[in-house]
Amino acid sequence: MLKYLAFTLILLVFYVKVDAQGCVAIRTVGGLNTMQHAGMMHDGMQHDGMTAMKDSSLWDLNVSGRYFKSYRHFNGTDEQKQRVAEATDVRNFSRALDISLVRKINEQWSIGMYLPLLYNERSSLYEHVSNVKGNPRYTTYSQGIGDIRLTAYKWIIAPKEGNKGNLLGGIGIKLPTGNYKATDQFHYSTTATREGPVDQSIQLGDGGWGMSLELNGFRSIDNTWSLYGNAYYLINPMGNNGVSTARGGVPSATAIKYTSNVMSIPDQYLLRTGTNWTRNALTISLGGRYECIPANDLIGDNTGFRRPGSVLAIEPGVNYSYKKLIFYLYTPIALRNERPQSYPDVLRTIDTKVFARGDAAFANYSINIGFGYKF
Repeated sequence: MLKYLAFTLILLVFYVKVDAQGCVAIRTVGGLNTMQHAGMMHDGMQHDGMTAMKDSSLWDLNVSGRYFKSYRHFNGTDEQKQRVAEATDVRNFSRALDISLVRKINEQWSIGMYLPLLYNERSSLYEHVSNVKGNPRYTTYSQGIGDIRLTAYKWIIAPKEGNKGNLLGGIGIKLPTGNYKATDQFHYSTTATREGPVDQSIQLGDGGWGMSLELNGFRSIDNTWSLYGNAYYLINPMGNNGVSTARGGVPSATAIKYTSNVMSIPDQYLLRTGTNWTRNALTISLGGRYECIPANDLIGDNTGFRRPGSVLAIEPGVNYSYKKLIFYLYTPIALRNERPQSYPDVLRTIDTKVFARGDAAFANYSINIGFGYKF
């Protein structure tokens, strides 16, 4: 019952039915840095081209929705088209509602809190009876809050009248508030089930404490054109969270040997850059987006099961402002998907002298939609 209530709540706020990036797309990081550039953030000034007027607002509320559907499998950069043709593909459906609230402390500092609400579905054959064409397809679910993030922001280049650009830096803490041990029923036959942890891709959290680093920049060219850029990196120093990947069964000796019997806590990062065209209250943007779960973390070990992967996308978007409100829509369209070797893949390759690399599911494009409000 709870999962349907959560699903209904998300649909009431934002209903978006489109394909999205796949199961390697990074976990939600809040709407502020992924949906908005620094020229749109709360800066004490209300910008219109190169002119500015004082804004007394102290709070920024941002609500954004994101929808995922993954089904196209890649090994490296090679698409395994037979998976879809044979209907043995794994299909992930993920709906996220990000709520962020940023409070201006003074002309230099702000603090923000990001709360994700998640509802996930995963449909597959191989996690249940077997990955054989014609076998029944079953679905597992997870729903609830994700990992909350607290961030402090400081203007590196502060916005002020006469300035053509600004640069905002941020450092934050990611809290392990999302359930990283979510379970559901897995069918080991057509008539019998057992309970076990759902796949890593639909777990609500990763089980680790993390540190986030951000840079958000904006540069005005003239009254019509401007540039934006975002960089975000989440450092997860813990290696793995100890949650079994055996879906309620007994891990194989091979999985234990190569550490893929438990779930890893991977780093993740996001890069965005592009240009804006503004006319009155309307802004149209076009840029590039690169999001990645790397195979190796900056700090800590890389043990455990993960699906490293990256998506390079072109990202058109539109923003419309009305008084203290701004509405936005961004639609990243994937240009290149890659699933590289994971740490267990490398261990297996070294041990067997046979190249090993798993696959991951992606999709054609995603939708990010939301609004911001200053008060």
